[in-house]
Amino acid sequence: MERIPNLRVVPFYDKGAHKGLTGLWHLRNQLRKESLGGIADLHAVLRTKILKTLFSGVGIPFKVLDKGRREKRQLTSWKNKDFKPLETTHERYADVLRSLGYQIELSPEDTLPKERWPRSLSREWEGTVACRLGIAPFAAHQGKCYPEQEMKKVVEQLGQVPGLRVYLFGGGPGETEILQSWVRIYDHCCSVAGTMTLSEELAVISNLDLMLSMDSGNGHLAAMYGVPVITIWGITHPYAGFAPFLQPEEHSITADREQFPLIPTSVYGNKVPPGYEDVMRTISPRRIYSRILQVLKEGGISVPDSGTST
Repeated sequence: MERIPNLRVVPFYDKGAHKGLTGLWHLRNQLRKESLGGIADLHAVLRTKILKTLFSGVGIPFKVLDKGRREKRQLTSWKNKDFKPLETTHERYADVLRSLGYQIELSPEDTLPKERWPRSLSREWEGTVACRLGIAPFAAHQGKCYPEQEMKKVVEQLGQVPGLRVYLFGGGPGETEILQSWVRIYDHCCSVAGTMTLSEELAVISNLDLMLSMDSGNGHLAAMYGVPVITIWGITHPYAGFAPFLQPEEHSITADREQFPLIPTSVYGNKVPPGYEDVMRTISPRRIYSRILQVLKEGGISVPDSGTST
């Protein structure tokens, strides 16, 4: 947040000063002292709906995010699915601000500048690296995770690219241990998991030439810095509007909908129909590797011929 000019954060204490209806009334009075010209509700949950009611009649415009719940239900329905691309989430956010009178046109110039490479990292992290590739192989739900053994095949193939260094991202003891085991096998890999502060991780992400992620947060963080992002989609789909910021459609690698027509089965990947446990296996490691090389070439990085994409 400190990187965004003219922004001041007012913390929300859900278990303290702002707990319950009385706390929301306190927050309402606290915000009124800010001489607000308008309120943009980018969350659209019960608390903010109550807050909107508390602001009624005070003359401050209060605009609320349209999450497109009905459209998303139709897109993810297991019967009579309406399969079509929906408005992206970042455009939905921009719509709220536009309704308050702001002229917003999202463009590549709206990304954050590159951060300074963390001084705390040893030289072996930076070294003589011709290309930095981030890989975030995990997600909140299993249906959004590419199989570990298949991802290791992608990582192994990337070892053929001269000067390419892979930075592995994850969180928690379980993911950290898995990524450390990969580092012990592949010399071209470094694990960021459990070794840095969030600020240091963001600095590394901002210096990547490419990020490969699931339908998960690391892809969105990289896109915020203008880093090209390839995303892998299992039982979710970019049509729900959650593709990373300003990434072209061809950067989304999706599972086979002819074989699994119920995709997307849910918005967040938490609903897996019987027989849909292995939808990710319709995406071959070679296909991912080939797409990586293609995007790196488009970025002006010299890489070997990818061969045939399957």
